[in-house]
Amino acid sequence: MPASPSTARAINDRLALRLLQREGPLTAGQLKQLTGLSRPTVADLVERLTASGLIEMVGESGAQRRGPNARLYGIVGDRAHLAALDVRLESVSVVVSDLVGRVLAEASVPIDADAGTGPAVEQAVALVERAVKEAGAEAGATGPGAAGVQRRESVRGPEPVREWGSLHTVGIGAPGLIDPATGELRNTTGLPAWHRSLVGALQERLPDARVVVENETNLAALAEMRDGAARDRDTFVLLWLDMGIGAAVVLDGALRRGASGGAGELGFLPVPGTRGLPSATDCEGGFHSLAGAAAVLELARECEVLGVGGAGEATAAQVVRWAVATVTDGDAEAMRPDAPRGAAAPRKVHARAARFLDTLADRLALGVASVVALLDPGCVVLGGEVGQAGGDELAVRVAERIAGMSPLPVEVRPSVLGDTAVLRGALLTAQDGAQDELFG
Repeated sequence: MPASPSTARAINDRLALRLLQREGPLTAGQLKQLTGLSRPTVADLVERLTASGLIEMVGESGAQRRGPNARLYGIVGDRAHLAALDVRLESVSVVVSDLVGRVLAEASVPIDADAGTGPAVEQAVALVERAVKEAGAEAGATGPGAAGVQRRESVRGPEPVREWGSLHTVGIGAPGLIDPATGELRNTTGLPAWHRSLVGALQERLPDARVVVENETNLAALAEMRDGAARDRDTFVLLWLDMGIGAAVVLDGALRRGASGGAGELGFLPVPGTRGLPSATDCEGGFHSLAGAAAVLELARECEVLGVGGAGEATAAQVVRWAVATVTDGDAEAMRPDAPRGAAAPRKVHARAARFLDTLADRLALGVASVVALLDPGCVVLGGEVGQAGGDELAVRVAERIAGMSPLPVEVRPSVLGDTAVLRGALLTAQDGAQDELFG
């Protein structure tokens, strides 16, 4: 039975909007080519979507072209606003954008968890509210009867009818496990209490915005798949190398979170070379003890590329970046990364830097080999600040070791987005969710 005219129009409209979401602004001719619809049908849907405020003319395709056929149509960005948060152990970063992802405001603040859960949460929420205000978005009403927000009845009860340009969705990236049944951040040992309280506080202070929380490593993988190192892959694993260790599993274009939301907790993987075994509440003794930021700095001290006894303030990523620069400069002399200003003459440290990178690659290969043997992903992205800092130099070293350890082919790539991937992934998640709801 053929679809009714109204159903056919709705299907065509959704198809066009999906293309504009994925491809960006298009001409009517490009929509015709991509949808396979007739010219009159495309003209009708463009007129219909424009009249409904979903799309608008955003320019012309080519400086020499003029007229109706050259008009570029895109999604109306200011129809709604989005916020994305990257929640770390001691800081919060926020970005506010329009519906198509144009960044309108961004800010970050260190969080003093020692001050208590309440002050830490208030500090983070205030940051979000300031960024939303700076972006010109309506943060939402403070109650059901507030001005600017209407409500409609549905089978699920009252639902907000959002004002044009209001804050629609807040995407949050945080360490820890997300309960797949509730979508809530689970109470995980070792993470500050203000993390879980922050989600509830945002829902209370922004009652008409949807608040979505996701594991930080999963969001980084989504960002690398859309905008980074895995753009040509629909199956891969991202190995997150930062203060903590984790992995995100993407199979056939979809994140795989596991039965309890814990897929990719690679920091707990038992590996040789540690002082013991991890426990149910502590990943010390697992892969984390070999590849976490603290372990990377300790390795740097052992390889004498960082001052013994904790001297210096270099981060793990800075040490790795320095080591890569040193080995790629051949016999060029280089300062140690923690050397004080005005230090004595540089030393030849090429061999030490190479030893450091080789040993780090040995360690990372243990985790990567386990992932490859279990999932056969074909591609592993070294993410986080350390993965990005290692670049091709570290990725090649890891790949060489995997080639000798596993019969399965795998490409090892450095992250393109590095530490910015979590915030980017949170914004993409908020954008996808908002567009899906608004466009049907």
